[in-house]
Amino acid sequence: MKVLVANLGSTSFKYRLFDMPAEVQLARGGIDRIGGEQSHCFVEIGEHREEHEQNVPDHAAAVNLCLSQLTNSEWGCLESADEVAGIGFKAVFAGNMSGVRLVEETLLTKMEALSDIAPAHNPPYARAMRQLRQAFPEIPLVAALETAFHETIAPENRTYAIPFQWDEEYEVKRWGFHGASHRYIGSRMAELTGKDDLKVISCHLGGSSSLCAMHGGVSKANSLGMSPQTGLPHNNRVGDFDPFALPVLQKATGKSLEELLEDLSSKGGLLGMSGLSGDCRDLEEAAANGHERAQLALGVFHSAIRHYLGGYMTVLGGVDAIVFTGGIGENSVSLREKVCSNLEWAGIRLDPERNQNASEESQIQADDSNVQIWVVPTNEEIVVARQTVETIEGRA
Repeated sequence: MKVLVANLGSTSFKYRLFDMPAEVQLARGGIDRIGGEQSHCFVEIGEHREEHEQNVPDHAAAVNLCLSQLTNSEWGCLESADEVAGIGFKAVFAGNMSGVRLVEETLLTKMEALSDIAPAHNPPYARAMRQLRQAFPEIPLVAALETAFHETIAPENRTYAIPFQWDEEYEVKRWGFHGASHRYIGSRMAELTGKDDLKVISCHLGGSSSLCAMHGGVSKANSLGMSPQTGLPHNNRVGDFDPFALPVLQKATGKSLEELLEDLSSKGGLLGMSGLSGDCRDLEEAAANGHERAQLALGVFHSAIRHYLGGYMTVLGGVDAIVFTGGIGENSVSLREKVCSNLEWAGIRLDPERNQNASEESQIQADDSNVQIWVVPTNEEIVVARQTVETIEGRA
């Protein structure tokens, strides 16, 4: 079964094609600046790679281009687009319509109604899914909601201290996100260690970031709450923030609630604190050269990670393994060092040389550490591919 996994942005479309259940990646590609005068397109199939510019007006056209690449007579990997059994999406939020679902009108309406919770994600996904349903009615579309993995979290770790009817009637609770990434880390750690009952804290650190406490590959807590704006500071999103500061800011700035929320979701985080960049690579370079606000932004980020790390050791009753994943988690030597520093009291000791030389799937703890420390690249796409196959086969 050939499954296409789509990762959408408001003006982007990235894909991977898998041959399932062997889980062989056949192709990957992407298109940026969809809807602009010229879109940047790339594709990798086997040894073949090419990049070019062309006009791609919408996401349906992006999928058409993707299918034409996959079926190219010279270097494609499919005889026909009919070989694509389904398209899976790493969708974000649909409230109590969580789980893994076939894309239909009720789901799309729900996602659109909740766009305020995930403004950077829900609108482009719902719009693209509508386009694709119309353009390719014969191909099943499957939405793997990011919240699904966290449905196992106990009520005491999901419930806000708010009027109870807000939870019951308006679905206001700690939903949790990055489900595909944390699910992959949970299953991969069982494979790497040969143990299926590990207490694992997964640190997904990238453009958006979260920590997840897992026991036996099951989610017990996640640092993201009602929206993907919460928890740790992100690239340009605020993270945890006291809502009672908003009326103060409204009076001080004259801005509306909507304008302030836009600022918090696009001008906050590492970018807002540093005034320089939301990219950790830029901040680490600037901090090394004495940039005080870059140093502050990194310090706040490291402190927030450690805050949740300590809390999740309590949730789990200890920890067997800490895993760093995501673009920052996998690549920032200094971040891993800062996060793991002075934790010997908890049996956590990093080996500086192993940390410096970490690549792919690496253990970086010292020999006398009681807790394993890993760097493991995540693979959200293969999780979505598996879920897509299960859903399609369940429909048959």
